[in-house]
Amino acid sequence: MFLRSFAVFLLFVANTTLASAKSDPWVEVRTPRFIVVTDSSERQARQVAEQFERMRTAFHRRFPGAQVDAESPIIVLAIRDSKNFRALEPEVYLAKGAVELGGLFARSNEKNYVLLRLNAEGEHPYAAVYHEYVHFIFSHGGQWLPTWLNEGLAEFYQTMEIRDKEVEIGEPDINNIRFLRRNRLLPLETLFAVDQNSPYYHEDNKANIFYAEAWALTHYLEIRALHDKVDPILRYVDLVNNKVDPVTAATTAFGNLRALEKSLNVYLEQPSLTFLTNRGAIEVDKSAFKTRTLTPIESDAVEADFLAYVQRVKDSRELLDRILKQAPDNASAHETMGLLATREGKWQDAADAYELAAKFDPQNYLIHYSYAIAAIRAGGFANRGAQIEASLRAATTLNPDFAPALDQLAAFYVQQGRHLDEAYKLELRAVQLDPRNVFYRMNGASLLVRMQRPDDALAVLQTAAQMATDPAQLASIQNRKEGIERFRAQMEQRILQHGTGAGQVRTTERLDVVEEQSEADPQPVADAEPVHGPRRTAIGTLSDVQCSSPSTMQLKLAGGAKPLSLRTRNYFKVAYSAVNFTPSANLNPCTDLEKKTAKVEYFESPTSSAEGQIVSIELRK
Repeated sequence: MFLRSFAVFLLFVANTTLASAKSDPWVEVRTPRFIVVTDSSERQARQVAEQFERMRTAFHRRFPGAQVDAESPIIVLAIRDSKNFRALEPEVYLAKGAVELGGLFARSNEKNYVLLRLNAEGEHPYAAVYHEYVHFIFSHGGQWLPTWLNEGLAEFYQTMEIRDKEVEIGEPDINNIRFLRRNRLLPLETLFAVDQNSPYYHEDNKANIFYAEAWALTHYLEIRALHDKVDPILRYVDLVNNKVDPVTAATTAFGNLRALEKSLNVYLEQPSLTFLTNRGAIEVDKSAFKTRTLTPIESDAVEADFLAYVQRVKDSRELLDRILKQAPDNASAHETMGLLATREGKWQDAADAYELAAKFDPQNYLIHYSYAIAAIRAGGFANRGAQIEASLRAATTLNPDFAPALDQLAAFYVQQGRHLDEAYKLELRAVQLDPRNVFYRMNGASLLVRMQRPDDALAVLQTAAQMATDPAQLASIQNRKEGIERFRAQMEQRILQHGTGAGQVRTTERLDVVEEQSEADPQPVADAEPVHGPRRTAIGTLSDVQCSSPSTMQLKLAGGAKPLSLRTRNYFKVAYSAVNFTPSANLNPCTDLEKKTAKVEYFESPTSSAEGQIVSIELRK
């Protein structure tokens, strides 16, 4: 069963009032890659749609290897004025005196929303949207970017101006320039080593210099690439994606780092910095745009769904109740009710809501997928197995490029112990669609073990380890590799004992993945707990297992001189496995671990209230 991560990236800010009765009908414009919904005019809607298609094309030209398109269209809510805009803004940004928000990008694995205020003022009112779009395209592509370059490119492109016959990119940020002229630059070795756990990424007094310098170095390299007709950034990205460490990769791609630092300082002292102008029309096929007028119920449903995605639960629920009283067959409202129930961990309620949504909109792949996830979480394997399978098949048929559904259908077949060849093809396709998703590769390795192919499974995990970006991922992969190696040793021993060919080996002593988690689940979870100490292993009996919202789990492991107190902020990120027996197909870590014998791997957490942060739990007979 697989874990979907939900993240909303919100920028800028503003006050509130719930969506009210609409005086004018809303308009929807669908393009090949965007859905624009607005309370303004059709003309305005088409202009916004054209602008977003131009934006997409501009990024595609600059990053031809990146995956600039989502698996489903990005939904743009273009709101005509501040009053209506405030009715949709995230609550956390509605404090009195906050900066007025011009736009935001809210994204998850399943839906991506952009909220725009059409009367936004300022030199770059949609900088926040462009900034997050850069993060979006790289998070979906096959390439991983070091933190400094990820942020530097986002800062560089957020001031982009897209016109009919040219695109201006990289207008200098005078505030960054002034700040860097007053402060000493970080050594480039330090800048390149910053990751999401670094104080330079999180602490205000250190993050300021990191973000400003990341922008400045990116700006310098991009301008230099224009003049030198070479692109060192693409060379650098290629190196780090081949596991060359960031400092060595930078030296290879950019040259001597001391010389680069000096050049960057000289660059920042110039009276003025230039920017890029890419000339040439960006053509958009406006004949492909499809326009329609929404009913008040339909536009209310769009607002209710967006409010749910940005955590304005009370407002969303009030609007949904009103919609369903007037239109009980509104599929979108039932879908959003499913999302709200999912957020609360009410899986049966979520499954019921998604089932109704699918009844009223059977062509919506996301509804079918969401129903299957909720039904599985609700323990539906026993009495809903056929319906779960049918829903996942519908999702993969309606959208063959939606990787989470392919991955989940493969997992379903693994747990059912059937159609393993088809499951492997599904998993391969998911990996092709999202090459940097480590969890898909881990799931594929688990499937290969079920198919009695441990050597292939280890090869897949080796690739996954090369792509892993944090210690928890690496620890989970290593734990899985060790389990498969034990399984392989058991197979080899049986061959020696019985003289059986490897292809004929059948053993009940299998390594069975209980709940392999990935980023495809709908459960909103807390971030993983930071690693504080060395990795340890202990074997004993689990007891006092306690779970609390949203996904924290605490337990004790007895077996040594005294019980260990262990915890995780996110029990969906723990790697669960079993050796020498097949546990329940739908193991619930909060209820099914008590009094079980287990090998637990954890990181010591001397500053935590518990003694260790759980990485993996291997159940034993």
